[in-house]
Order: sequence, then C-alpha cells, then structure tokens
Amino acid sequence: MARSNSSSGFLGWMFGRKKSRSRTTKKSGLMRRLVWMFLVFVTGSGSIAGATEYDVIITVWKIVRERLHQHVLAPKDISSTESGAVRVYFTQPGRGPQSGDIAHAVVEFVDATERTLDVCAFELDNRIITEAIVRAAKRGVRVRFVTETDYLDESGVLSLRNAGVPIVDDQRIGALMHNKFMIFDKRAVWTGSMNFTENCAYKNNNHGIYIEDGRIVENYATKFSWMFEQRKFGSPPNRTDRIPNPVVKLADGTQIENYFSPHDRPATKVIESIKLAKKSIHFLAFSFTHDGIGQAMLSRASMSVEVAGVFEKTQAASGHSEYEAMRRAGLAVFLDANPRNMHHKLIVIDGEIVICGSFNFSENADKTNDENLLIIYNRAIAAKFEEEFQRVHQAAKSVEGR
Repeated sequence: MARSNSSSGFLGWMFGRKKSRSRTTKKSGLMRRLVWMFLVFVTGSGSIAGATEYDVIITVWKIVRERLHQHVLAPKDISSTESGAVRVYFTQPGRGPQSGDIAHAVVEFVDATERTLDVCAFELDNRIITEAIVRAAKRGVRVRFVTETDYLDESGVLSLRNAGVPIVDDQRIGALMHNKFMIFDKRAVWTGSMNFTENCAYKNNNHGIYIEDGRIVENYATKFSWMFEQRKFGSPPNRTDRIPNPVVKLADGTQIENYFSPHDRPATKVIESIKLAKKSIHFLAFSFTHDGIGQAMLSRASMSVEVAGVFEKTQAASGHSEYEAMRRAGLAVFLDANPRNMHHKLIVIDGEIVICGSFNFSENADKTNDENLLIIYNRAIAAKFEEEFQRVHQAAKSVEGR
C-alpha cells in the first residue's frame, strides 16, 4: 500500500501530504512527529521510518502480538498436582494391561463422555481404547476421528469405520498428522506423547496429560475443526486464522502455553524456554535432531546449567541426532535402556517448567507435521515429570556404565 495524497482518517493524516503551510498545518505536522516518536519508542528502533502505511500496520500488529505472548512465570508457591484438573500419567513398560494403567485412564475419560468425542490419532490399535470409542458411538455420543493416512488400515481405525464413525485422514505425502489428542464433551482434553496403540501403552516410555480448561479445549477444538471440517492440514485454513488462546493462566496461577505445528513454529518457543534455565535442563527425547534446540542446550551448559538427557537409541543412530555433540561436550546424556522405544518428548527446566506433547525435537515436527506442544509452569507438575526423568535416566546410565 503506497502513500497517498488522498488517504483519509488516521493513516491519511499520518501519511498524507498537504501543500498548505498554515498555522493549523504546522500544528498538525507537530502532532504527526509526536505520533512517529511514540511508534519508534514502542518498536524500540527507528526502522519504522520510511515505511508504507501497510508496513506500519503490520509492524505495530506484530509488536502487539509479541507483547501479548511474552512469558510470565507462574507463582512459585503452587503445590497442587491436579492444577485446574491437570492430571499427569506415565506408561509402565513391560507390565502389560492392568487396571489403573494409562490406557485404562483414557478409557475412563471416554466412558464418561456424554455428548461429543473428537479423536485426533496418529495411530489406533489399542484394543480397550478402541472398544471404549466404539461404545461411545453406540450410546449416541457424536464421535469424529482424524488420523494419518499411512495408518488407515490399522485395526482400531477399521473398527471405528465399521461402527459408522466418520473418519478424515490427512492425505499428504512427506508430512505426518502426528497428534495424539482427544476432546471430551468440549470440556477437557487428553494429549501427550502416547499413541493410542498396544506398543505405546504397554511397551514404550510415554506420558499423557489431561487438562480440564475451556480455553485449552478451545485451542484443540479449533485445530480439530481445521482438520476434520475444513480438511486443512499443516497451515491454518486462512492467513488470519489463529489458535485462540496460546497462553492460558489457570485459577491457581498455573500458566500453560499451547502451540501447534507447523504454523506456530513450536521450536522457537522451546528455545525461548530453554534460555530461561538457571539451574537444570533435563530431557527425554525420542527424536532429537533440531540443531537450534540442541545449540540452545549447549549454550546453557556453557553457562554452568546442568544439562542431562536420554535419547532413544534407534533414533540416535541416525547421522543427524544431537546425541554425539552433547556427548562430546561431556554432558550426562545416554541411550535409553528400553528394549522397545523410549517415546517421550519432554523437557523439565529448573524443576519448574515442563515442555511436553507430541512434538519431537526435529525440523519436520516444527515445519511440516501436525503436532501439539504444551509448556506448563507448575512446580508440582514438573516434579512428576522430573521423577519420570530420573527413573529413565538412571536406567539408561546403569546400562552404559559411565
């Protein structure tokens, strides 16, 4: 949008050029200079000078948006392990199905659903979870299902199809619909690293998290709507579409940041959080090939922050893993001890901040796949993830013997 002599309103006043040099015009010119000074102050630089009207609008909008999304650490006196009905679950690899395990937790939430159930699943072959979803459909719950095209033939997906559940797949080559979340009655959300499969529930290391908050639900419902209703995977349907609540503060002070790939570029949010570390960064990573995240951790390590982690051994064998760089730097990083997969994607920072979800620490997860990420500021919740980290880390360390 070029500057115009005929522009009207505020922009016309700011950008228009008038031939008259009356006293009124001189006063108007002074006011324009003052407004320019204010904009320069807000932006923190003089780069706005010489900009078009469109440039000014975009610049100011970006600044306002970034200011609204700035980190605000949650109060440090939080002690609840179910903050605003936030519940954390972990798998127990090797124990097999049993009452009270993570798969049964999902089943209980599905069985309690009365009206609507939206399921977004990379894979589905877990028997009891599939049966619970089918039961929901048969008792009149409106069930909708989004999945990855590569796994359309899995047993759970076929069971849902036979039960009349509508199914939408991403139909993309070179990108994955990698989410693993459910929305119960538009009231609560389940998400995490666990695929709804037999292996992920009973053999692999994983986490699941249940959140009962309307704003978080709105975020996941928005993403689900884009995929199921508009058949839009990857970027939003329109340039103006946004996830409505990227930062949520619960009643007890817990702050939750919620981002989705690829449009929110979660890797930048992970790096920003890592830069906050003062004491420790502990991670469990199925796939860790993102150089920016790796360099951010190495940078904090050079500032005397303790960095320790466990890599899934099959993924670390690739030539792109951050494992070797961290090992050479002398960090306490190990290959996992699980004979199956260590499937977590989590980071605990200073025992206060947790990063978790479906988001692997990779370029594909950041720029190509459909993923979701949570950054949670809560000491008690962080303590749960730290306990899981210590268990997995100690097992890996014992196997390597160093």
